[in-house]
Amino acid sequence: MKLLSYNIRYGGVGREHLLSAVIRRCAPDLVILQEASRTAVVERLAAETGMSVWGAMPGQSLAFLSRTEVARREWHLPRGSRRAFLEVVPAEGGLIVFGLHLSAVHSKWTERRRMRELRAVLAHIERERNGFHVLTGDFNTLAPGEMLETRRLPPRLRPLVWLSGGRIKYETIQIMHDARYVDAYRALHPDDKGYTFPTWDPHVRLDYFFLPEPFAGRLGDCRVVGDLPEVRQASDHFPLAADIDEAV
Repeated sequence: MKLLSYNIRYGGVGREHLLSAVIRRCAPDLVILQEASRTAVVERLAAETGMSVWGAMPGQSLAFLSRTEVARREWHLPRGSRRAFLEVVPAEGGLIVFGLHLSAVHSKWTERRRMRELRAVLAHIERERNGFHVLTGDFNTLAPGEMLETRRLPPRLRPLVWLSGGRIKYETIQIMHDARYVDAYRALHPDDKGYTFPTWDPHVRLDYFFLPEPFAGRLGDCRVVGDLPEVRQASDHFPLAADIDEAV
């Protein structure tokens, strides 16, 4: 199964044709969208990409497009979370896909909020933790060992880093490692930066695919889609693609 995670920025209004072109070129089976708060935009993307199965909720960040039928789609809002996460179960293959969009902004306070949000998601999906599933989306945080170049942040956001002591301790992704999830991109590309944001000056990796360690062998590929002609104008995030083997 070819999966795509894509933050379409501010609902995608006015950029539908660019977003559709990017998605078509990626040829995914299932797309998890973030900042997809405009239902009409998601509906248009579904029509223009030929992905007839789709789901969105007004005001919710997460939506999806699918080339095949899905057995279940649900938005869950755990206690303590600001945004619902999305659960999509394709009709065949036994895979469950969870879409996430954690809180934004680089500061020690927002990093703590992301940690709370992620722990709430993991607690909510505890019943599925031993099954075949992936978590994907815009985690809005850096992985352990990755550094933020403060000088490349917009000027309005730099004071938050300074107020955080000049350096933020990123711990959200470590929660995934401790829960025995594999960072799909880093597993395949240990030495590549893998920057996904922003498209006009890529310098941070905010978008991820995670698989439970027992299913890591089903990961065929994971790549940042940064080389398409429309991708830099379509959104401020590059899409992240992954190929997952559904065979047992």
